[in-house]
Amino acid sequence: MPSEVTSADPAGSADGAADPASAPAPGSAPAATSGLSLLASELTTLFRRRRTWAMLAALAAIPVLIAVAVRLSSTVPPGRGPAFLDRITQNGVFVAVTAMLVAVPLFLPLTIGVVAGDTIAGEASLGTLRYLLVAPAGRVRLLLVKYAGALAFCLAAPLTVALAGAAIGAALFPIGPVTLLSGDVVQPPEAALRLVLIAAYLAVSLAGLSAIGLFLSTLTVVPVGAMAATVVVSVASQIADQLPQLEWLHPWLFTHYWFGFADVMRQPVVWDSFANNALLQAGYMAVFGALAYARFVTKDILS
Repeated sequence: MPSEVTSADPAGSADGAADPASAPAPGSAPAATSGLSLLASELTTLFRRRRTWAMLAALAAIPVLIAVAVRLSSTVPPGRGPAFLDRITQNGVFVAVTAMLVAVPLFLPLTIGVVAGDTIAGEASLGTLRYLLVAPAGRVRLLLVKYAGALAFCLAAPLTVALAGAAIGAALFPIGPVTLLSGDVVQPPEAALRLVLIAAYLAVSLAGLSAIGLFLSTLTVVPVGAMAATVVVSVASQIADQLPQLEWLHPWLFTHYWFGFADVMRQPVVWDSFANNALLQAGYMAVFGALAYARFVTKDILS
């Protein structure tokens, strides 16, 4: 066991040889440029991983499975199954909407938990964390870059479901004017825009969970533990949101507005749920971002 060395300096430099690629060269660009380079490197690493593409492929398989099942069945009884399921045969656009509804409770939080839980703990388990912290203000910048990468996946995940749903829906079912929940009818181009808005709503919804995962990732060097804990927190919040005995707590749960994107399917769009959800997620980002910072700047990177 190595002796414990703890540094409270946010710069967080580590003893030992540093990776030449991560060390700033003499006369290097300003910190902002260096930060952008680190972010670009993080995004490139994240979206080159086979695991990332495997998770996105699994998410894309959800609308494909729904569309094929509906196509092979003779009828879809009204009121049975997820919302909008019985509308798929009349309009393929609803494949994407139904798939996003199905993905919200478990599949999206599961993938976000994997990415967010791996942010810091993954680097620590590989022994690369100390090398990433060589640059000045390494800890703060690294924490921000890791969270930015997790947020990018928060957007990519629901967008993958939406795009895959729209593609398979167009391939297997007719596409035409869409009747919204308010009874108004919109043309396919506007319906496609609303699918993008729903994906954006879900990306905002997952930002709070991603911040929780980032914090949990700073607590351990075992990424699987942080991943599992993030998913468990998501499930626990959803269960608590269903208990009438905890009704006073519901507005404070980060999962409370996850299904509020139905308001995007109205004419005009009702933005109240979007705004309330964004405000709630911003609160979770601030609280757990601060906790992650407080933990990370004093973290022993040699343990």
